[in-house]
Amino acid sequence: MLPEIQQRIQTKFVEAVRAAFNLEVPPPAMDSPPNLEMGDISLAGCFELAKKLRQAPRKIAEQLAPLVSNLEGVERVTVAGAGYLNFHLDRAQTAARLFALRNSSTVAATSDRGKILVEHTSINPNKAAHIGHLRNAVLGDTFTRLLRFTGENVEVQNYIDNTGVQVADVVVGFIHLEKKTLQDVAALIEAASAPGLPRAARFDYYCWDLYARVFQLYEKDKDVLKLRAQALKDIEEGHGDTAAMAELISTAIVRAHLETMLRLNIQYDLLAQESEILKLQFWSAAFELLKKDKAIRIEDTGKSAGCWVMDLADSTSENEIEGADAEDTKIIVRSNGTVTYVGKDIAYHLWKFALLGKDFGYAPFYRYPDGHTVWRTTVKGEAGAPPFGHASTAYAVIDTRQSYLQNIVKAAFHTLGYHERAANLHHFAYEVVGLTARCAEEMGVVLSDEDRQRPYVEVSGRKGQGVKADDLIDTLIARAAEEVSSRNMAQNPAEVYDYARKIAVAALRYFLLKFSRRIIIAFDFKEALAFEGETGPYLQYSIVRARNIVRKFQDAHAEFEPDQLPGAFTPEQLQEYFKGEDGPAYWELTLLAGQLEMIVAQAINSEEPAVVAKYSFRLAQAFNNFYHHFHILNEPDALRQKFLLYLVVITERTLTLATEHMGIEIPDRM
Repeated sequence: MLPEIQQRIQTKFVEAVRAAFNLEVPPPAMDSPPNLEMGDISLAGCFELAKKLRQAPRKIAEQLAPLVSNLEGVERVTVAGAGYLNFHLDRAQTAARLFALRNSSTVAATSDRGKILVEHTSINPNKAAHIGHLRNAVLGDTFTRLLRFTGENVEVQNYIDNTGVQVADVVVGFIHLEKKTLQDVAALIEAASAPGLPRAARFDYYCWDLYARVFQLYEKDKDVLKLRAQALKDIEEGHGDTAAMAELISTAIVRAHLETMLRLNIQYDLLAQESEILKLQFWSAAFELLKKDKAIRIEDTGKSAGCWVMDLADSTSENEIEGADAEDTKIIVRSNGTVTYVGKDIAYHLWKFALLGKDFGYAPFYRYPDGHTVWRTTVKGEAGAPPFGHASTAYAVIDTRQSYLQNIVKAAFHTLGYHERAANLHHFAYEVVGLTARCAEEMGVVLSDEDRQRPYVEVSGRKGQGVKADDLIDTLIARAAEEVSSRNMAQNPAEVYDYARKIAVAALRYFLLKFSRRIIIAFDFKEALAFEGETGPYLQYSIVRARNIVRKFQDAHAEFEPDQLPGAFTPEQLQEYFKGEDGPAYWELTLLAGQLEMIVAQAINSEEPAVVAKYSFRLAQAFNNFYHHFHILNEPDALRQKFLLYLVVITERTLTLATEHMGIEIPDRM
C-alpha cells in the first residue's frame, strides 16, 4: 500500500507493543487479507509476540487493536482468524494520495544503509554467453532496479575470471589444436570485429566451438590435462605469450558479453578482473590474513600434501558449511602454488567490504549509448574513476551449484572474525535454465528420443550443446516481428524491428523472472511470446491498452489533461463511488495498484524478484477485467467517466513502474 500508510501502521504497531507489553519489536511485515471484506492490510506480528508473551495470538491482537486504531488514512482495525490485525483504509483518501504518488517524479529517499554491491552475470570470458547466463543477468539486473527504486545506493559489478581454467582451455585450443600464435589470435579478433559480418563469424562464437573441441580432447587423452595446468600457471603468473593470449581472448569476449547483455537493457558499473586480484597481490594479503588467524593450514600427507587447506569438519553452528560432510577440508592453494577459485573469491569479497587495505586501479572500458561508462580494474588506473567497493552489504548472483563454495567464503569471514560482514554477504542463488524439447529442436539442437521425454534439455558449453544467447534473442525478435506484421502494429521496417525487439526482450525477461529462482525452468518460445496469459507481451499489451483509452479520450476532448483528474472530485464524491454498487470493483483495482511499494519490499526481503512479476500479472489481469466490465469511452455520465479514467491512469502508471523494474520497455502500439 502507500509507503506513508505502511510506515504509519508499522510505527503504530511498534509503539502499541511497547505501551501494552513493554517490549521492543522490529516493524512487522505486511500482507494482504484473503478478501476485501476482511480488510486491506494485514499484520501477523501477534504470532511472533505469542512466543515471547506466552499468550494466544488472538488475545494479543485484541489488546493491541484499540491502540493501533487511531491512524490517519485508516477507517477501522479488526481482529481476524487466529490473531491477525487487519486495517481497513479510508478509500477516498487512499485513492487521492495514490494518484498524487503516481503523478510524482520524486524518487525514494536515499537509504542510510550504505552502499549495496550486486555482483551478477560473471560469465567465464572464454566463449559466447548462453541462456543460463541470461537468467543470472536478468535476476541481478532486476534486483538492482528494485533496490534503486527504494532509494538504495547500488553498485553493479561483473566479476571477470580471466585467469581461470576455462580461459586456459581456450588458450590450449589455440596453441595446441590450431597452432596459432599470439599475432594470429589478434588478427582473428580484428577480422571478427569487422562491421557487417554475420553473428556466426564473431570471435565469441569461434571460441564456443573451440572450447568444446578442447574438452573433447581432454576426454580422449587425460595426459593432455598437463597442458591446461601449465597454461593456468603461466596465466596466473603473467608469463609470456600464453598470458598475453589469455588477456587478448578474455578482453574481446567480455566486450561481446557486454553487447549481448545490453540487448536486454542490462548495464554494469565495474568489471572486477581476477588478473588484478593476483597482480596487485590481493590474494597475498588475504593469504596472510588467513594464515595469521589459522583459518588455513598446510597439509603434510595424503593427496593434498603440500596444499594449503581450510578445515571444514570443525565448522560451528555459526559458520556451518552446507555440503561440508562431503569432505573435511577444502584446498585453497594447490601444491604447485596456484590459488583455487575459492581462494581468489575470498580475496575479492574481502575487498568488497574494504577489509584488505588495498584497492584496484581503474580505467574506462566501455561506454553505453546513454553515456554511462563501465570501468574495469587495472594495475595503475586512470584519474576520474568513481569510488568502487566499500560495501555495507553484498549480493553475489551465482547458481545453486556454487552454494558450497559460497558458503566456504562466508565461513572464511567468520573464521577471520568478520561476523557482521558475513551476515551481510548474501548468495543470491538460482537454479539452471534448460530448454523445452520443442524449443531446443527449433534452435537446431539434435535430440534423441530419450531427450524428448525429459522435462527440459540441459545446455552444456563443454559439450558444445546449447543455445547461444544472441541466437536466442535473434530468434525471439524474428518471431515477434512476425506478430508485429500480422497485427499491423507497424509498417516501416525500422519501426517493426523496434517493436519486435521490445516485445522479444519483454518475453524473455518476464519468462526468466516469473518463476521462483529456486526452480529449474525450461524456456519455450511459444509460451514466452504469447500475447495472452502470464507473459511479458501481455503486460505490454495491458499498458498500451490503458494508454490508448486516455489518448482516445484526449482526441475527443482537447482540453483534457490526465494530471488534472484529481481536481474533478471532492473527497465526498470519491467516497460515494467507492461505497456504491460498483465500489468493490473500483477499490479492488485501486488497492492492487497501491501495493507496488509493499510488493517491492517483499521481493527485496525475500530476494525473490518473481514476487514483482506475479504482482504485475495480477494487476494487468485486474485492469483487463475492469476494461471489459466498464465501457469507459462510452460512459454517458461525464463525472463517472472521469472517475473511470482516474482509475485507468493510476493503473497504467503503476504497471509502467513495475515493468521498468523488470527492464521491460513499452511499444507505442500493440
